[in-house]
Amino acid sequence: MSTIIIASFLISLLHALIPSHWLPVLAIGRKEKWNLPQTIKITFMAGLAHVVSTVIIGFILGYVGASMQEYADYFTRLVAPGILILLGFYFIQQHYKHHHFHLDEKKMIGRSKSKIIVALVIAMFLSPCMEIEAYFFLAGTYGFWFSAAIALMYAVVTLTGMMIWITIAYKGMLKLNWHSLEHNAGIITGGILIITGIITFFIH
Repeated sequence: MSTIIIASFLISLLHALIPSHWLPVLAIGRKEKWNLPQTIKITFMAGLAHVVSTVIIGFILGYVGASMQEYADYFTRLVAPGILILLGFYFIQQHYKHHHFHLDEKKMIGRSKSKIIVALVIAMFLSPCMEIEAYFFLAGTYGFWFSAAIALMYAVVTLTGMMIWITIAYKGMLKLNWHSLEHNAGIITGGILIITGIITFFIH
C-alpha cells in the first residue's frame, strides 16, 4: 500500500512540472499582459479541469479494481505488478511522442479572456493524466477510501505544483530546458511504473 502512495505522489509531482500543463497559460498571459494573480487563477482553473477528468477515470478504474477484491491477494501478487511493468515499458517506448495537449498560443492571442480560459479548460479536461490511472486501478482493491486518498493527494500535489512553478517562471527565477523535461517525462514515468511493479511483486 505504501508503494502505491509513494509512486502516486512521484507521478503527481512529475506531472505538475510538465510544461504543457502550465506553460501555455504563462505564454498567453505574457502576451495578454495578465498580472501574476490572474495567471495563477487561470492556471488553477485549467489544472482543476485536468484533475477532474483524471479523477473521474480513476474512480471508474478504482471501481473495477474494487470488484476484484475477492481476488485481491492473487491480483496484488501477479496481475497488478504485470500491469504496472507493461505500462512502464509502454510509456518508455512512447516517450518521444507528446501525449499532453499542445495548445497553439498564437491562435489564442487577441481573443477575449473568457474564450481563452474556456479553450484552456477544455484542452486540459480532454488531456487527463493516464500515467496515474494504473494506481487508481490498483488502489481500488484496497477499497474506496484508499482510492479517494490517492485522488486527493494527486489533486493537491498537481494543483499546488502547477501554481508554484508558474509563479517561479512568471518571475523569471527559473530557467530550465522545458522541452527536454517534457520530452523525457515518458521515460521517467515509465521507470517509476516499472520500479513500482517490481516492488509490488516482492512486497504487498
